[in-house]
Parts: sequence; C-alpha cells; structure tokens
Amino acid sequence: MSLSQEPAFSTLKNYFVCGTRDISNEPYAGLSGSHDVSGNAVDTTNGAGPHNLQLFILSADGTVLTCLPGYWHSQDLLTEMQFASQLNQVWLNPKLSRGQKDQMFKQMHLAHIDQHSPGMVRRSKMQGFDMQYEAKRANRSDTIVDRSAVISAANSGMKPPPSAFKTTDEIMHERMAQRPFVAYNYFDVAAYSDYGKQKYDKHEDYRTADGMVDKQAARNAPTIGNKQVEERPMGRRGRRQAMYNAPNNPALWGNGPKWGTQ
Repeated sequence: MSLSQEPAFSTLKNYFVCGTRDISNEPYAGLSGSHDVSGNAVDTTNGAGPHNLQLFILSADGTVLTCLPGYWHSQDLLTEMQFASQLNQVWLNPKLSRGQKDQMFKQMHLAHIDQHSPGMVRRSKMQGFDMQYEAKRANRSDTIVDRSAVISAANSGMKPPPSAFKTTDEIMHERMAQRPFVAYNYFDVAAYSDYGKQKYDKHEDYRTADGMVDKQAARNAPTIGNKQVEERPMGRRGRRQAMYNAPNNPALWGNGPKWGTQ
C-alpha cells in the first residue's frame, strides 16, 4: 500500500528501477493470508511483519544500501530512500578505500536514528505481540533497551513495558550498521529480519464495514508462506516480496534515471 502512495510512489517511479522476488518458500519466510492485488488494505506500524516482507534498496551493482523489514509508512519510506542515496554516493566514491566506506556506512546508519522525525518514531513502535515474543528471549534479543525491566515483568507474570523495547527504526539501523555494503546475494536475510512472531496477518480481506474481522471467514482463509509456523499466533501481511534496485539483471538495472538528487 505505501509503495503506491505519495510521496514514495513518485520517487520510486522517477529514481528507482523496481522489482520483486517471491520469498514464500524460503525457510526464513513468515506466514500470513494470501491477498489479491485488488484486495483491502489497512494501516499498521513501521517494521510490522518483518519475516513476510523486506524492502531492499540497492546500488546498481546489487550492493545493499539499506533494507526495511516489514511494512513502512510512505513518508518514512521516502526518508530512507533519500538516506540510501547518500550511502550510494559513499559506495561509488573512488577516493575512499573500502575500509573508509565501511566505517562511514556504520556511522551514517547509527547517526540516522537521531535524524528520524517524531512522527516516524511514533509509527515505529513495535507491535505488542512482538514485544511479548521478544520478551521470552530477553537474554539474547537485541530489540530490548531495558532488559531488567522485561525480565522483571516476566517474573511477575505481567506484560513488559513498551518503553523497554527499541523502536523498529532503531532496530533496523543498528542491524544495518553491522552489515556494511554487503552484496545482495550474501545478505543474511534470516538473521536480519528475525524479530517478532513469524505468523502475522491483519485479515484485510475479511473485515466488515465497521472494520472488525469476520473471524469465521478468516479462520478458513488461504495462507501463503512457511507452513511450519502455522501453529503460531496470527499477525500481518501476505505478500512476501523483496523490492530491490536490480542485481545482475541488465533488463531491469542500470538504465533508469539517476536518483537521490532531489
């Protein structure tokens, strides 16, 4: 939905070559309902459904500049596309050594967290059921900012406080900082997108006029993705596709207009 809305749509159309890759049979894929292109759409939070969808932004040679796990609001997607253009300039700079490029990549990703707007941060709050999932592996999860608060809540049989968790925009940039200029074919998608529940579906096509889910109809809805996670609680997004800027496909890549100059 966000890809077809402004301001992301015009930027994608004018400055990117876009493609998709079906990951529904990949072992790291999540599970959700199967949705038609013309089906209903609903809003959710940034980073929701990270196992189901990853939005890659690559340099023309297939080097990963950034990757947005899950759904992202159109305005926030634009922010990250503009940031990727800055990273692309670093990657293509012949005056920099590979070591210098990698160091700048790390610094820029971590610094960009503080440049996000308050609205983007609000839209990047982790889903409550994803927080509970991460709380169960608190000792090894990098999504938690206050581990003692999460563990204390668990020991008391209470839900962990939302403030104890990082926002998804923070998680994204911290994880990207550990993967400087990796080729798309070698990017560890499974580890990168591993937070929250794997089964995630908001049942867009089974909502009534008042926005409520027709639970009976949704119960028998077809699913897409990794069937091994079907027993886990439901979550969001049925389309498992990666948007990327064209690795090794001359029919798709390298012939579009230059981007990132606006």
